[in-house]
Amino acid sequence: MLFLIWCLALVTALWLYLRQRYSRFSAYGVKHFQPVPLMGNMTRVIFRMEHFADQVNRIYSAFPDERFIGRYEFLNPMVVIKDIELLKKITVKDFEHFLDHRTMVDEKTDPFFGRNLFSLKGQEWKDMRSTLSPAFTSSKMRLMLPFMVEVGNQMIETLKKKIKDSKTKSIDVDCKDLTTRYANDVIASCAFGLKVDSLAEENNDFYKMGKEASTFTFRQILMFFAMVNFPKLMKMLKITLFKEAVTNFFKHLVKDTMSEREAHQIIRPDMIHLLMEAKKGQLTHEEKGVNGNDAGFATVEESNVGKKNVDKVWTDTDLIAQAVLFFIAGFETVSSAMSFALHELAVNPDVQDKLVAEIRENEKKNGGKFDYNSIQNMVYMDMVVSEVLRFWPAAIALDRVCTKDYNLGRANDKCDKDYIIHKGESVMIPVWGIHHDPEYYPNPNKFDPERFSEENKHRIQPFTFLPFGVGPRNCIGSRFALCEVKVMLYQLLQHMEISPSDKTAIPAELSTETFNLRIKGGHWVRMKIRE
Repeated sequence: MLFLIWCLALVTALWLYLRQRYSRFSAYGVKHFQPVPLMGNMTRVIFRMEHFADQVNRIYSAFPDERFIGRYEFLNPMVVIKDIELLKKITVKDFEHFLDHRTMVDEKTDPFFGRNLFSLKGQEWKDMRSTLSPAFTSSKMRLMLPFMVEVGNQMIETLKKKIKDSKTKSIDVDCKDLTTRYANDVIASCAFGLKVDSLAEENNDFYKMGKEASTFTFRQILMFFAMVNFPKLMKMLKITLFKEAVTNFFKHLVKDTMSEREAHQIIRPDMIHLLMEAKKGQLTHEEKGVNGNDAGFATVEESNVGKKNVDKVWTDTDLIAQAVLFFIAGFETVSSAMSFALHELAVNPDVQDKLVAEIRENEKKNGGKFDYNSIQNMVYMDMVVSEVLRFWPAAIALDRVCTKDYNLGRANDKCDKDYIIHKGESVMIPVWGIHHDPEYYPNPNKFDPERFSEENKHRIQPFTFLPFGVGPRNCIGSRFALCEVKVMLYQLLQHMEISPSDKTAIPAELSTETFNLRIKGGHWVRMKIRE
C-alpha cells in the first residue's frame, strides 16, 4: 500500500511538473504543436519518422500568420521566429540580448570541441572572432585557390581513369562520397598543409577521422540533443560527443604541424600558418574584396564586432579547437553543398549546359586558366551556387540563447499580452522554412538559378537568404566555402558531363537515418568524359 502511495505521488508530481513546463506558450497565446510528455515536439525526429529539415518546414508552414511560434525540444521551450523584422532585431539591432549559441559540448570535458569559435560565448567569442576574421578575407582565399585546384586535378585524373577502365565509358558516382573525399583533401591541404588523395587511398586516417567527427549517426543525434538540453547531466556523466581517438588525432596533428613549421621556419599560406600568426597577434584586417570583387551574393560581411583589434594571448588548446572547427565545417557542410549542386545539375541539364557555356567562355578569355578574380566574375556560376544554398541550406536552423530577458511582443493580433523570453531560453531561426516560403521565393520547390540574376536578385528581401547565418554571429568561412564549391564545379564540368543514373533519386527526399543532409537512396549521378 505504501509503495502504491509513493508511485501515485511520483506520477502526480511528474504530471504537475510537465503541465507547468508545457504551459509556457499557452499562457501567452503562442501557437505550437501539442507536445508529447518528456519528448516535447522531438518524437518524429528521434524515432526517425521525419528529417529535422522536414520538421522545421512543417512547423514553419503550419501557422502562416504568426510572428513567432513555439516548439518544445524535450522539456525546453524554444521560440521559432517567423517575422523578418523581428528576426532582424534579434540578430542585429538587439544582438547583445542574443549573443550566444546553445552549449553543445562542455569545454572542460571536451576542450578541443568546446573551445571553438562556434561554442565560445560572450566576450571570449568576440575576442576570438576579432582574432580570426583577418584569416578569412578574400586575399587569403586567393592564396589558397591553387591548393584547391591541385586537389581538383587529382580528382579529375582518378575519375577519368575509372571511366576509361569501364566498359560503358561512363560510371555511376555517389557524389556525396566524391565531394566528401574532395572536401577532405582540400581541408587537409588548405588547413593542415598535408597532401592527401582520398579517392586513390580510400581509407586514409585523415578521411576516417574526419568522417567520424562530422557524420551524425543515430547515437550522435541522441548525444547531441542530450548535451544541448541536459548539459549538467551530461557533464556529470562526463560523456563526450566524439571518441578519444578522434580528439587525440587532431591534437597531435595540429601540435606536430606547428612544431615542425616553427623548427624549420616553414611558411605556407594555409590555416595552420594563419593560426600561428593569430597567436603572435600578426593578423591584420584588410579592405573588402580583391580589386573590388567579393565572393558572391551569398557572402556574409564581417561586422564591427569582428574588426576590433585584440591583444589576447590564446593557448595551444584554443588554436587546436579552431583547427578542428575548420575541419568539421569544411568536411561536412561544404561537401553537402557540392553534392546537392551535382544532383541539381544532373536533373536540370539546361542549367548545366548554361554553366558549361560560361566556363568555356571564361577559359577562352583567360587562356584556359582561372584564378580567384575570374571565378568571382562568373555571374551564372554565382547564381547556381546561390540557388543550391537556398534550396539545400546546410544550416537547417540557427539558434540563439537569450542572455537577458527580452520582450518579443505579441505572437499575433489576437494575443492580449507580450511574450517575455527569459534569460537562458532559446530562439530558433528556421532557415529551411524561410528559404522555402512562397512569399519570399515563388514556386520554392523549383530549382531556379534565375532568382539570383541581375534582373531578379533585388526582389530577394533582406534577411530571407541565410545560408551562412545572419548578424555578427554569421559564418566566418563563407568566402572559403563559396570559393571551394565554385572551384570544384568549374573543374568537374570542364571535364565531365553529369546526367541522372538509374539510381538517381527523382524527386529527392531527405534520409531520416542521419541528422546530416542526405538524399534517401544516395546522391547517385552518372559521369562521362565531356567531348
